Amino acid sequence: MYSLTSIPPGLFIILGALLIPIFSGRTRNVFMLVLPTIGLAGLLQFDVGIYWETKIFNQNLTPVRIDDLSLVFGYIFHLAAIISVIYAFHIRDTIQQVASLVYSGSAIGAVFAGDLITLFVYWEITAISSVFLIWANRTERSYRSGMRYLVVQVASGVLLLSGSVIYITETGSINFDKMSLVGFGPIFIFVAFGIKAAFPLVNGWLHDAYPNATATGTVFLSAFTTKLAIYALARGFPNADILIWIGCIMATITVIYALLENDLRRVMTYSLNTQLGLMVIAVGIGSNLALNGAVAHAFTGIVYKSLLFMVLGAVLVQTGTTKANELGGLRNSMPWTAAFAVIGAASISAFPFFIGFPSKSLILSATAYEGYWVVWGILLFASAGVFFNTGIRIPYLVFFGKQTDKKIVEAPANMLVAMGITSIICLLIGIYPKILFDLLPFNIAYEPYTMSHIITQLQLLSAAALVYVYANNKDLLSNNKIALLLDVDWFFRRGFPFIINYVFKFYWKIHQGLLSNLKINLSKIIGTVFKHHGPEGVLARTWPTGSTVLWVAILLALYVIVYFV
Repeated sequence: MYSLTSIPPGLFIILGALLIPIFSGRTRNVFMLVLPTIGLAGLLQFDVGIYWETKIFNQNLTPVRIDDLSLVFGYIFHLAAIISVIYAFHIRDTIQQVASLVYSGSAIGAVFAGDLITLFVYWEITAISSVFLIWANRTERSYRSGMRYLVVQVASGVLLLSGSVIYITETGSINFDKMSLVGFGPIFIFVAFGIKAAFPLVNGWLHDAYPNATATGTVFLSAFTTKLAIYALARGFPNADILIWIGCIMATITVIYALLENDLRRVMTYSLNTQLGLMVIAVGIGSNLALNGAVAHAFTGIVYKSLLFMVLGAVLVQTGTTKANELGGLRNSMPWTAAFAVIGAASISAFPFFIGFPSKSLILSATAYEGYWVVWGILLFASAGVFFNTGIRIPYLVFFGKQTDKKIVEAPANMLVAMGITSIICLLIGIYPKILFDLLPFNIAYEPYTMSHIITQLQLLSAAALVYVYANNKDLLSNNKIALLLDVDWFFRRGFPFIINYVFKFYWKIHQGLLSNLKINLSKIIGTVFKHHGPEGVLARTWPTGSTVLWVAILLALYVIVYFV
């Protein structure tokens, strides 16, 4: 008899997504909404354990492993898919609709993968399906960006497969569990996870691809790829010290880039990268409190990041741009969107009683308890930077700055509903964080709303606000001062090809020189041979028989002398 647990989580959504083309209009919207809703209902019926275990080539494949860590990601991924589908109700692009749900389902399937091979399969499906959300913009720029994105994501998959094969060969285990960074296998797997988590030097794809995706595609993208990587790091490499310092670099450098960027969707990707840095630090610390903080911040990050990307997506649809220097004063024409932007800004800034506060408090407390005071200071700097760049700058420039001359109307109703649901979640969990804490993998008593936590955070936010007001009054942040920002992806897109081209030209010049000298020398040799063997050459003349016999006799005499002497 069929039940909601008859199909693995995620696979139900993937298979259902393939049926989307047979529906149309509102029926298609309802069908798309039903898929992740039923998927979430089915997930709630699963008990902790192993499902659909299969033995292949003396290895036990574990397509589904339900435990406390995978469940919390499964819940938020389903919820993000539901909200994102509502947000995209106005879309009539079949390719984009199918790709978005295949992408969502594969990310869900990946977090429940109990072995490395199953993880790899879902890992690659996320890469291939998600690129269509970028190409759906149907511009030359989005096409090129999508190609770069696909190359990076597939490279991550190749590293994951290579590392898995080496790891399985060395250990005999196919299970996806905690690993130590010893040997090529775990290192390749670690780098594969790091690419999707937007580690320094391999994070260019994030800031290149997300802003070039469609308005709705960016909402889907922001929820799954990088958070799947955080889950994978928490599962495979908790307490890896190197993650602490990688996370510190992620959390600081991106703050500076966000400050200088004019495209607000790119500002959001830098802010997303900063938040990922906080999660990576927590995974690297590896205590139960820190891992709870990483998981909680991934959960809350999906919520408030989705909300802010939805806000900017609505602005993009209604105005045609997200450039800071082209926007301003939209609070009157888009009042609901402005209100949701303020809630999202307060949430990402970790204002007390908004969703970002309890999760960020967990990470700060874990860092302090373990004695990482330098890291704790970096976290404070990153938190202030996020409030400065995203919490203040985006709402002010878009909704409360100088009035734009464009005639704008409020966002479509489905977008407002999706943003409204997400805003309610931001407030509900912010006010009553026990809802989130009960889902976390480790049962630890923690109270985020202590007087010291609240006062410290309010002082930090007040200081950042004062700095912003001062800088804005001094015209230090004028959105008309647009600069070309060179990120690490410049090396891969321009620098590396330039070097290859220069080396090739240098090699070609040497090659041509050697080839020219070879031709000259060959010509000389051929000329010499022709001189002696040509029609007029000495060796081509007709020799008398007597002379020939004489030379044979002389050579034979020389041979006899040499042989007998």
